[in-house]
Amino acid sequence: MADILHHTIHHTADDADWMLFIHGAGGSSLTWKYQVEAFEPHFNLLLIDMRDHGYSKHIQPAYDTYDFDIIANDLLRTIDHVGVQKAHFIALSLGSIILQKLNDRRPEMMTTMIMCGGVFKADWRISSFAHAGKFMSYFVPFRWIYDGFILIVMPRKNHAFSRKQYRKQSLKLAPNEFLKWLGLYKDFFSVVRKFYDTKLTTPSLLINGEQDHVFLDAAKRYARKHAPLAELIVMEGRGHLCNLEDRKGFNKIVLDWLGKGSIASGAIPEKQVS
Repeated sequence: MADILHHTIHHTADDADWMLFIHGAGGSSLTWKYQVEAFEPHFNLLLIDMRDHGYSKHIQPAYDTYDFDIIANDLLRTIDHVGVQKAHFIALSLGSIILQKLNDRRPEMMTTMIMCGGVFKADWRISSFAHAGKFMSYFVPFRWIYDGFILIVMPRKNHAFSRKQYRKQSLKLAPNEFLKWLGLYKDFFSVVRKFYDTKLTTPSLLINGEQDHVFLDAAKRYARKHAPLAELIVMEGRGHLCNLEDRKGFNKIVLDWLGKGSIASGAIPEKQVS
């Protein structure tokens, strides 16, 4: 039985900085396949499948329900196993909360935090989705809930590729596993509230699509509250999973912010968010 998460290492050089990738709920390390080629020349890459996702199955110890500490412990065991002591961290969607949990536990490990489509405050839209998902889990198949959530978050025609990729990756998530992840609902609101109010000490880049109608407003408020350490860049005409929808633009934004490239056209820096 596995006791650490499935992970893939792209090793560039012994003296290169590390970059660690955290996918969102229902995804896998394949979420980042379009970032690997762009970032590999500059960093040693560590891509991890979280518990129940991708190839990370039967992780020990097993639990009947999950919380954010359990997920963070999984990641920390894997990071320690690889021997990474300090890294740039990049997270997607719900993975941003897990990244903030890691930052709370081991701030000395964080060089920077990069959050794409991050979750920063539980406003009425996010609260409604969380409550509705929990309620519906008693009556309808989990696949209907997951696919419905994806469609609500990414409803437009240009979001179709992102929807397809996440649906495909989520097929490896079994119904009982999905219900355990839905159990994060229990401490979701208190965890998000804590991290929203906690003083930020790690340089952080927030990247959201202009069409990310569920999460963008909260990202703007978070960036304003935690400036100048938090910087928000909005990608014009893009949705929630902008790393998939516009992989070249996303990669250029990240590499530029890290001093490795030039800023992408079509991106709007929002250091001062109104």
